[in-house]
Amino acid sequence: MTTLVRMEKSTPHELRLSKRMSHLGTETAFEVLNRARVLERQGKDVVHLEIGEPDFDTPRNIIEAAVEALHKGWTHYGPSAGLPDLRQAIAEEVSRSRGVTVDSSEVVVVPGGKPIIFFTLLALVDQGDEVIYPNPGFPIYESMIQYLGGKAVPIRLREEKDFGLDLNELASLITERTKLIVLNSPQNPTGGVLSRPEIHEIAQVIGDRNILILSDEIYSRLIFEGEHYSIMSVAGFKDRTILLDGFSKTYAMTGWRMGYGVMRSDLATHITRLMTNSNSCTASFTQVAGIEALRGDQSSVDRMRREFQRRRDVFVAGLNRIQGFSCRMPKGAFYVFPNVMKTGWKSKQLADALLEDVGVACLAGTAFGDYGEGYLRFSVANSLENLNKALQRIDQWTKANL
Repeated sequence: MTTLVRMEKSTPHELRLSKRMSHLGTETAFEVLNRARVLERQGKDVVHLEIGEPDFDTPRNIIEAAVEALHKGWTHYGPSAGLPDLRQAIAEEVSRSRGVTVDSSEVVVVPGGKPIIFFTLLALVDQGDEVIYPNPGFPIYESMIQYLGGKAVPIRLREEKDFGLDLNELASLITERTKLIVLNSPQNPTGGVLSRPEIHEIAQVIGDRNILILSDEIYSRLIFEGEHYSIMSVAGFKDRTILLDGFSKTYAMTGWRMGYGVMRSDLATHITRLMTNSNSCTASFTQVAGIEALRGDQSSVDRMRREFQRRRDVFVAGLNRIQGFSCRMPKGAFYVFPNVMKTGWKSKQLADALLEDVGVACLAGTAFGDYGEGYLRFSVANSLENLNKALQRIDQWTKANL
């Protein structure tokens, strides 16, 4: 005789997330990219100007160095702070480019640039500590500050100052609770660049307060006008600066996931402990390739920068001919950030309409903070042919809808 056992219908257990997960933001570029790809699968032609990624291949000498490293067995764990030879190469490069003396003990290699943002905040910010950050700015700054229970204090980047910041406003935002100030130059999303005099003025406002500066310089080699200047180079600020840089933008190595931080050695020890507890180490063969990137032929960087500048010039000129658009000439990175207030449309609605109606993928300025309302961000990391196609489509849309 067979006995049938009736199974009770299982009830899914409720997912009980930590409260801090509700404070975690996102990076809208990847969301828009996914939406654009859905439209492409449905047969729509889309011009991708949303993602912040060079459209160039990684230089051949770097790829060959990685392949050779794989064949030579660089496939195992390495030190959490990074391979000694790469840390030394980074120390030499930063010493040369920033005009300061950097030791390899002050370098931590991480998988991408974001871990330096995350680890710096983890290491420094307690509940209620204040962090001043640029707005509109890279959204991960605000996201991680809030995730950790810090108080995110935005400082507005002003178009009338070429997307620089107001020094009086900066002074007014600094309090006894200020633990960290985030700077980003060249800047995402505006393409703004802080000049040497502006950096010195910011340093004067900070004075000798015990406040650290996270200086995000990931676009340091992509400058079209003027020079790159770091607050790390200001007398008295090297030991108060955490320099963030990497390989993704300069060498078209976004998928390789390799960045680095340069900071005082006692802080580097704690950032290294965070690496040990999270990623163990950065992939060894990519680090060997990073040595070649820094010490090898740099002509690919120069060619890429010149091409981005050529595209920038064409795209900004084209936007300024379109009804409702006005755009300043960005001095660095590969983004343009036009003012669209005269269209009468909110940024998010306009970005959505351009994607859905005419297949131009861009980002609303509000993806970079509340002060981004009234702006759109376009990446010029696409061919001139596609950039001109996007300009034509935007022009057609505005003529039909404004």
